[in-house]
Amino acid sequence: MGRIAGVRIGVHWSVLLIFGLIAFGLAQGRLADAYPDQPVAVYWVAGFLAAVVFFFSLLAHELAHALVARRNGIDVDDIVLWLLGGAARMKSEAATPAAELRIAGVGPLVSLLLGGLFVLTAWVLDVAAAPGLVVEAVAWLAAINVLLAVFNSVPAAPLDGGRLLRAFLWWRTGDRLKATAGATTAGRVFGWLLVLLGLVLFLGSGSFGGLWLSLVGWFLIAAATAEGRQAQLRGVLSGVPVRDAMTPDPITALTGLIVADFLAGPSYRKRHSAFPVVGEAGAPVGLLTLEGARRVPWDSAEKVTVDEVMVPLSQVTVVGPQDSLADLLPRMESGAHNRVLVADGGRLVGILTLSDVSRTVTWLMDFAEPGRR
Repeated sequence: MGRIAGVRIGVHWSVLLIFGLIAFGLAQGRLADAYPDQPVAVYWVAGFLAAVVFFFSLLAHELAHALVARRNGIDVDDIVLWLLGGAARMKSEAATPAAELRIAGVGPLVSLLLGGLFVLTAWVLDVAAAPGLVVEAVAWLAAINVLLAVFNSVPAAPLDGGRLLRAFLWWRTGDRLKATAGATTAGRVFGWLLVLLGLVLFLGSGSFGGLWLSLVGWFLIAAATAEGRQAQLRGVLSGVPVRDAMTPDPITALTGLIVADFLAGPSYRKRHSAFPVVGEAGAPVGLLTLEGARRVPWDSAEKVTVDEVMVPLSQVTVVGPQDSLADLLPRMESGAHNRVLVADGGRLVGILTLSDVSRTVTWLMDFAEPGRR
């Protein structure tokens, strides 16, 4: 969608589903019940506009996380809005419990402030004798933002409250890994409670809201479990530099190479699906995927160069061989094609994939000395 304050903003297709549900629920439910006998189109316009403002509220919540993270020395890949809210994807973790506290706490704080702002706006509109439908829509925005702040403050990963809990446990124990384990356990417990409560509501009254509550709970369980596994991986990989896991001296494609020559070249007929693109001095300039090369029509493949179809370097993660492998994991999950280029002194020296990381983890857990584990 573009950038705000230098942070890329994206929207997942699942946003369309929740957007439609919100607009429908307001137009055919709350607004119609509160102010009947209005034209149907008026309900839908009000519901649509309220849904738009709500998603901008979500964006403000996530943008606050991103900006505070950046002020604390953490680069942010992007913000993605999706079915159950949004996520600011960061390239590394907070360096201290205090930084974690600031980054996690600002999101619910912004939502709470927005809720208060909408309460004040609804009151002013009511005093000014604005149309009741408008006042009702603004009141809903106030309530949903306060609810968002309260729900996100629950001390359970991956919610913001889970991050606050982790910051507290980290501060008390001095062990970030143990703190993460405690927060993820709380997340799974809270998720199961929501699943069970949702099933009770659905079976007892046939409420669709019960199924939605169970879906949210199931998401929390899955996300907390994934976060816990990633924390374990970071613990195993603690102290391991990228050079110990990367594939050194990978097969590369030179800038200016014709796509047809790339597809026909014997050097590229290996079981790889992506190749770094380098200049004559060996400096990385991008990443070429077989998928991208094969999308070029055959009648154009002898004219188009790899430079025109490669993933530009700005969209590829580039690190040094001495960088921490554990800190790189979150960036690999969100980086272009899950591949990382390794450069030293401006020259490409290796490539790192999730398979390389998996192989390194297996070696450390099965063959490394007990003290290294």
